[in-house]
Amino acid sequence: MNAPKKTKSLDADKKHSPLFLKKLPVRIVIPVALTIILFILTIFLLIIPLLEKNMMDGKREGIMHLTESAWSTLDLFHEKAREGEISHKKAKEQAIEQLQQLRYGPELEDYFWINDMTPNMIMHPYRLDLVGQDVSNFKDPAGKRLFFEMVKIVKKQGAGYVDYLWQWKGDSKKIVPKISYVKEFQSWGWIIGTGIYVKDVREEISAITRKLIYTCSGIMMLFLMLSGYIIWQGTTAEKERTKAMEHSSLRENQLLQADKMASLGTLVAGVAHEINNPATSLMLNAPNLKKAWQSFTPVLDEYYMKNKDAVVCSMPYAELSKRIDLMLKAMEDGAARIKKIISELKDFSRPTEADMENKIDVNLVVEKSLSLTHSILKKATHHLSVDYEDNLPKISGNSQKLQQVIINLLVNASQALENPKQSIHVQTSKIPNASFIVIEVSDSGPGVPPKNLEKLKDPFFTTRRDDGGTGLGLSISEKIVNDHKGILEFASEFGKGLTVKILLPFSG
Repeated sequence: MNAPKKTKSLDADKKHSPLFLKKLPVRIVIPVALTIILFILTIFLLIIPLLEKNMMDGKREGIMHLTESAWSTLDLFHEKAREGEISHKKAKEQAIEQLQQLRYGPELEDYFWINDMTPNMIMHPYRLDLVGQDVSNFKDPAGKRLFFEMVKIVKKQGAGYVDYLWQWKGDSKKIVPKISYVKEFQSWGWIIGTGIYVKDVREEISAITRKLIYTCSGIMMLFLMLSGYIIWQGTTAEKERTKAMEHSSLRENQLLQADKMASLGTLVAGVAHEINNPATSLMLNAPNLKKAWQSFTPVLDEYYMKNKDAVVCSMPYAELSKRIDLMLKAMEDGAARIKKIISELKDFSRPTEADMENKIDVNLVVEKSLSLTHSILKKATHHLSVDYEDNLPKISGNSQKLQQVIINLLVNASQALENPKQSIHVQTSKIPNASFIVIEVSDSGPGVPPKNLEKLKDPFFTTRRDDGGTGLGLSISEKIVNDHKGILEFASEFGKGLTVKILLPFSG
């Protein structure tokens, strides 16, 4: 009687086991599928629309600056006439002649036009039939009195944007949407303007969108391959666990491996969402902004050479020009720094190959880090203090990597503060009778509970996950400090702040 019962039990286990294994991948696949869907929705519903808006805003700002540049040309000839160098009639003729020949854009077919406040058309490179004509009732194919609207907007605010339908450059048969910026030249009663074709912007956005889709598709394929591997590992681990419960050591190793691969999957999603998105925006916009500024500079230089006392934004033009160059360089450097974060994540699990033999002035690295985080620290606290010990010996390492660690500690300290009355203190020093330099960052925030203090350097541990924290900052920082043969220490009394020390060895 016992034998049949045993057989029935084994048969039931065999039927139950495959069902269990069939359910296992579903529990893993669903989070992966949701991650993929969220990734795709983020690209097409957030990044691409935001990119289109930024590009259109950039184009609108570009035609505004171009119009102001052309306005400066009119002002230049007006000044010549006012100073008696040429007659007013000659000044107008020369201004019209110069602007009529002026072209810009990829195909050098974009142009400027001039009409007066009547409005009569004074100059138009492509519509010679309108020159000298009253265009107050001239309408686009949609019935909009565009020149009347231009007069209306400059009377109201001196300058502004006008949307309408217009012919495609020199092709009078092709009508497309256009956005123009017009500005009044009050001395002569003229309105000067230029515009962009919406089609151009859409074509640029389409090209960028295609590149973005190709890049995201590649990332998605890697993610799917990695996710498939994770699912396979999870399934294998569960099979082994149900088949051999007595092999506890082997079972734990398999579960740890599955957990490791799941963490890597989370890392890939985090990198795609948190790094690629802002890096793409910066790297697209910074070079375009720099090119635009370099294009405007010769015209501005020419104007301000003749108007040396003129100011822009309450400062001399020469000073503003230098500041803009520095700001543009800072934007490009920032984009490059973001791009390197991915390399840091790849280096996280293997020995660094970066140049670690440079001689570093620790005080200088701390000073640069404080400068880069100045705005963040200024908002976080009214009590920031810094103490540098003089004549510190130089250490061997990589200044950029070390700077990344200090910036991370400063940002963490600022985020830990509950109000600006709390303080942050930064200090460099040398340990007496020991070959170690200490960089110390401390805050008077709420501190860290003892149970969490030991977990601070664990990958993916964070108390700020709801605010977008990933828990990677301190783990990467410890890796960098270890590459410098140093030590990262934490000390905290709960309720009285946190102190972080970087101990770095030096020779000699």
